[in-house]
Amino acid sequence: MTAYLTNSNPLKLLLCGLSMMLSAAAAADDIRTERVQFQKGTNGAVIEGSIKGYEVVDYVLNAKEGQQMNVSMATKNTATYFNILAPGENDAAMFNGSVSENQYEGKLPASGDYKVRVYMMRSAARRNEVADYRLEMMINSGK
Repeated sequence: MTAYLTNSNPLKLLLCGLSMMLSAAAAADDIRTERVQFQKGTNGAVIEGSIKGYEVVDYVLNAKEGQQMNVSMATKNTATYFNILAPGENDAAMFNGSVSENQYEGKLPASGDYKVRVYMMRSAARRNEVADYRLEMMINSGK
């Protein structure tokens, strides 16, 4: 796969490269999908999980435009990250954890199903490393 960028912005190049690596990993292996439902009367969920090698997990949660989303992940494996994909997106991330240290807070741009995609960087995945993680997700009214 060859990509050409006319504006050689280093951050743009890094994000493009990461996006291509994630696309290749996702294409090589199936992405496990899990729907997240908050307990009645709460505005968040905590998930403890594990991935190995090229495994990828999409945690899908429904939210409305204008709501405030907070997502953070704790892991001892320093090559494990999460991205957030907006409704209808399968490749382009609106948030990239490898650039922003696995902490997202922001107002949501659209209504629909958001994907919180947990993955390992290729360097760790090809060594078939295991990553245990704790993912915290909250959605507030945004008012």
